[in-house]
Amino acid sequence: MKTTTINAELAEPAGDSGGNDSPRSLRRLRSTFCQPLVGLAVAVAAIASPTVAAAQQTAGVTAPPGSSPSAAPAANQAPPIDLTGYWVSIVTEEWRWRMQTPPKGDYSSVPLNKDGQKITAAWDQAKDEQRGEACKPFGVGNIMRMPGRLHITWQDDKTLKLEFDAGTQTRLLHVGGAKPPRLDPTWQGYSAAVWESAAPAPTDRQNQPTAGGQYRLPDNGGGGSLRVVTTNMRDGYLRKNGVPYSSAAVVTEYFDRVEEPNGDVMLLVRTVVEDPKYLTEPFITSTFFKREPDGSKWNPTACKVEPPAVPPLPLP
Repeated sequence: MKTTTINAELAEPAGDSGGNDSPRSLRRLRSTFCQPLVGLAVAVAAIASPTVAAAQQTAGVTAPPGSSPSAAPAANQAPPIDLTGYWVSIVTEEWRWRMQTPPKGDYSSVPLNKDGQKITAAWDQAKDEQRGEACKPFGVGNIMRMPGRLHITWQDDKTLKLEFDAGTQTRLLHVGGAKPPRLDPTWQGYSAAVWESAAPAPTDRQNQPTAGGQYRLPDNGGGGSLRVVTTNMRDGYLRKNGVPYSSAAVVTEYFDRVEEPNGDVMLLVRTVVEDPKYLTEPFITSTFFKREPDGSKWNPTACKVEPPAVPPLPLP
């Protein structure tokens, strides 16, 4: 299958759901990153009106090739971490849902309610394409999970631009400022972002002390995270096979950058999808990317999903 050639040397063998065969560094990263997600499900309710953390001044944040050098924030307004550059997905879990198109009716591990299950069972890929909705799996609820490459630049000093070669999609993360009063829903919605400086003491996302630093954020040199809350989106799919999220969903993400001892630079995006229409509880995922030196492997493709390779699953 074509998608498996995107980064074969970093992906797991087919059939492995993300266990013992992962690289040692990624197993360590997963053990650090996945534990805070338990607290995120509770903490998301408090995200709607956060206090903006003061950004720390950081030297060396520059605009990458392809963007204007003046687009990056001034030195005295520099973000706590640098997310710019080219990144490639590392599929260390959920191979059968990310690298392949799952069977029709497969919503394993997604907390769908009865209405969501009906939508999943009725999925018709051909009809989506006929209606001009082939990009439903490439919307904000799933685009970070699509195998491929990500290019992050500063569009201006308050807007991060995320370009994806999968589906040729673009997201704009608006750092600070007010949301416009009227916006038409789009595949990627409207994303409001705030920088969160690294906490001086080991606490969880609810600012509660942790036992032995169990819920500590990764050590990224005293930097911080970018928190992004996205609304105003079109109906889309959480997976390629029609597992739905609605336009009423709220997608909350935390972007963290980690530098490995061997020099590799990793990007972790922790995502929480809340949807009162189709989900019974928040749907939480963690997605890894590795930084690449340049865009020589950039390969934009249209919104196209391969048909499922196996027969549909029976209805529950």
